[in-house]
Amino acid sequence: MSKVQTIYLKDYKSPEFKIKNCDLVFELFEEHTQVTNMMHILKDNVNAKDLILDSVDLELVEMYLDDKKLEADSFVIEKESLKVLNVPDNFKLIIINKIYPHLNSELDGLYKSGNIFCTQNEPEGFRRITPYLDRPDVMAVFKTTVVANREKYPILLSNGNTATNFKLHDGRHGITWEDPHPKPSYLFALVAGDLGVVKDQFITASGKLVRLNIYTDKGNESKCSHAMKSLKEAMLWDEQKYGREYDLSLYNIVAVDSFNMGAMENKGLNIFNSAYVLADEDTASDANFMGIQSVIAHEYFHNWTGNRITCRDWFQLTLKEGLTVFRDQCFSADMNSAEVQRIEDVKALRERQFVEDASPTAHPIQPDSYMAINNFYTSTVYEKGAEIIRMIHTLLGEENYRKATDLYFDTFDGQAVRTNDFLWAMSEASGIDLKEFETWYHQSGTPSLHVEEEFADGVYTLTLTQEVPDAVDGSKQKPYYFPMKIALLNVDGVEILEETLIVSREKESFKFKVPVKPIVSINRDFSAPVIIKQEESNYAFLMKHDKNSFVRYESAQSFGVEVIESIMNGAEIDKKYLDAYKNILESDLDLSYKALLLELPSISSLMQRQKEVDFDLLYDAKEKLSLSLAQTFKDKLLEIYNTYHLPTCSDIDALNIGKRSIKNRCLRLLSELESDDIISLVTTQYNESLTMTDRVVALDILENISPEFAKPAQSNFYKKYKDDTLVMNKYFSILSASHRDGTLQRVIELQKDDAYNELIPNLVRSLIGVFARNYKHFHAKDGSGYKFVADKIIEIDKINPQMASGLSGAFKIYEKLNKVNKIAMKTELERVISTQSLSKNVYEIVSKIIKN
Repeated sequence: MSKVQTIYLKDYKSPEFKIKNCDLVFELFEEHTQVTNMMHILKDNVNAKDLILDSVDLELVEMYLDDKKLEADSFVIEKESLKVLNVPDNFKLIIINKIYPHLNSELDGLYKSGNIFCTQNEPEGFRRITPYLDRPDVMAVFKTTVVANREKYPILLSNGNTATNFKLHDGRHGITWEDPHPKPSYLFALVAGDLGVVKDQFITASGKLVRLNIYTDKGNESKCSHAMKSLKEAMLWDEQKYGREYDLSLYNIVAVDSFNMGAMENKGLNIFNSAYVLADEDTASDANFMGIQSVIAHEYFHNWTGNRITCRDWFQLTLKEGLTVFRDQCFSADMNSAEVQRIEDVKALRERQFVEDASPTAHPIQPDSYMAINNFYTSTVYEKGAEIIRMIHTLLGEENYRKATDLYFDTFDGQAVRTNDFLWAMSEASGIDLKEFETWYHQSGTPSLHVEEEFADGVYTLTLTQEVPDAVDGSKQKPYYFPMKIALLNVDGVEILEETLIVSREKESFKFKVPVKPIVSINRDFSAPVIIKQEESNYAFLMKHDKNSFVRYESAQSFGVEVIESIMNGAEIDKKYLDAYKNILESDLDLSYKALLLELPSISSLMQRQKEVDFDLLYDAKEKLSLSLAQTFKDKLLEIYNTYHLPTCSDIDALNIGKRSIKNRCLRLLSELESDDIISLVTTQYNESLTMTDRVVALDILENISPEFAKPAQSNFYKKYKDDTLVMNKYFSILSASHRDGTLQRVIELQKDDAYNELIPNLVRSLIGVFARNYKHFHAKDGSGYKFVADKIIEIDKINPQMASGLSGAFKIYEKLNKVNKIAMKTELERVISTQSLSKNVYEIVSKIIKN
């Protein structure tokens, strides 16, 4: 693996050839697929001699250049390329090759998910289908003909609009699809299968009718209604907020079980992980419904921010992903509670991206190098990228931001561009210089902002000092430029002023004339992705008085962290915290928001603050606080639970989602008592509730506090849902996340369960992936958790390197561990990296951890 090639942004060269048209014919058989690829190619560099096409694991049948068959001395086949020698300036190239989709366990290129042929080509899957210039800055007009057995594969789909249908005498049939919009190969898609379909339509703002289809395995059609509703909401929202209409007459979505990612925005034919399409009240939780709404919107929004305008190279990935995540976050905020959505976005950022930013795999949102580009579909590129777009929105304001995005779409439609082009549009339309802001695109790590306060002679001085971490290679990094939204409150909690400051220097002070010393409310709405460090905290005051929903939540979390850390140091629980918690319990608030305020800090957020992590100490301290809260407020928690527990209500409107959120938050806290009355309450909730949300919460609680009562509930759940893969994901997740003794052994045994299949990524994520995030057992001091996950990485790497590298990420926190855990983890990391034929995906992640 020492020969793994590193790709650098600085080495980018524009393509020497461009492909004007690509006509494809796929003949699908059970044992193989024959692909005929007809390309019209033009030479862009007159000095170019040979055409080098990307080609991986393809069986070449024959090749023609301008209708002349090429002999063996006219081309060279190498491991990952096909070189055609001495090509003219303008020519047609026909390549016929075979592939074997039924053997493709990597789920990259063309493969089979159950009985469905489907594709995943982002970022570099198309080279596994046919030789091609498989890079995002080569955009061609595609025409695709799919031919297959008529009875087994009645549905044949590809990009664009249907052109022709035909039948063959041997029982096969075919459909030709034409996509008028030039696109890179990563947006190509194909699906063939015997599928059910849900149909609808949408009328665009200009009056054009768009036919909408969601395809799924037969029998699942009734689970597509929420996805269809979400799609139509997203189409309308994009017209209203961004002025973007859909540009084809047909929009297809296909749900498949075996998929490495969440979904893929292929032009006119989105292919989805079924977890983000299929839902009904019996099988999907409230979180599932919300996730479907978000991901459906995300992929639709890519039609303009990703498809019509794509990225020049993969180093620009955040150009489409960061922007589109920001768009889907804003959509979800408009469709639901904006304050809850903002908090959930920040929680996700901190749980995943802040951890990544503090690890050896930290990278800027625009990386400058990679070994395997699949490893950079990260929370940094996506979620941190979205925060950076949000800061641009804040700096420009809504009106200027809309002018800037209009300019971006008008200027770059149909092109493959860079992040610099997006920033140009933002500056050009608004008149705001973003040169200093560009630092966010090129530096890694999460900056901290130290807050100092001084009040004298009616002047309040707020001094902000940036602490910017070094890059992974040890090099120093520059201070950032960002908006910082603050407010000053008086002692009664009345807001004196609110202002968005521009922070641009390592240390700077801001002065305000005020009659009395104020209390500062800082980083309102999480205006910048930074860590706030304050000498003087007023958490209890802000929990009670701050009108900004994010700062109130942040204060509750920070106070909770402070109390848990004090417990770790042997102190008693601060009475001020109990009083502040009581105040929240008794406050009249949006129920979903109230549930978030009552949530204790996660182990992940606690771990991030430790210089040396001992998970046993963290768990013990958090459990002590949880138990104290349950004992102190048992009556009030029960009152809230009984008020909002409506077991026969399965409505998914905001009010009822809120009712379930708050009463389940109370039930989880009450479960710390492990008393018979609470166990009875939990068991009753499992037996009587109609919603998956309530049943999953009850199962999870029983698994952790009462094996005796958990067993019959789990048996009932398994019997009812064992044939439903999406629900079994929940089942495996609950068991692998368990804090009970013996969890690892149960996870090992569950791999033999009939419902588990190591070839289906969702199931691997729910069993192995969730266990790797189970800090209690993955980080067992005897190293057993590390050994198990390392074994699985080595094993799965031979099947699906993307899944294996995803599991490798669990080892990123190596340098934060205590000495005992470090020794055990290092042993397993060295074993993984010494494995013969290790993929570059896994090698890149593990080598960075070991090197650091």
